[in-house]
Amino acid sequence: MSGYPSETVVRAWARLTKAQRQALAAIERTLGVSQLPPLAWYDVLLELERAGGELRPFELEREMLLAQYNLSRLIDRMEQAGYVARRALKQDRRGHAIVITPAGKNLRRRMWEVYGPAIQAAIGDHLSAKQVETLGALLGVLLEKLAAK
Repeated sequence: MSGYPSETVVRAWARLTKAQRQALAAIERTLGVSQLPPLAWYDVLLELERAGGELRPFELEREMLLAQYNLSRLIDRMEQAGYVARRALKQDRRGHAIVITPAGKNLRRRMWEVYGPAIQAAIGDHLSAKQVETLGALLGVLLEKLAAK
């Protein structure tokens, strides 16, 4: 360990955490006002689409953008709503895959119509294009370094 962080590092940490929390809260409010499900639903549907339509639960959890501590209950709710289905795996009788349904694909598109502009409102409207590029690059470096540990 390298010891205690400088005040600058602590301030950056606090700002990063607060900015993320405030941006996510604003996006969740926007989705709610539009009578759409929470952002975690979008995250599940997007990752399923990116993977070609299906993933095993542990693969889905690994790929998700948002922390999801109770993926099983989330999948249960999404399955009851008709947006995903569970499919038994032939090669693993105990295992199953989560599959996106046509209704799930449609919901993800509808959610993006609200989510995309909400991202712009939360970040893009407050920073210049150069600042967004710099922020993205810095966060990319941080993510790479953290992943390498």
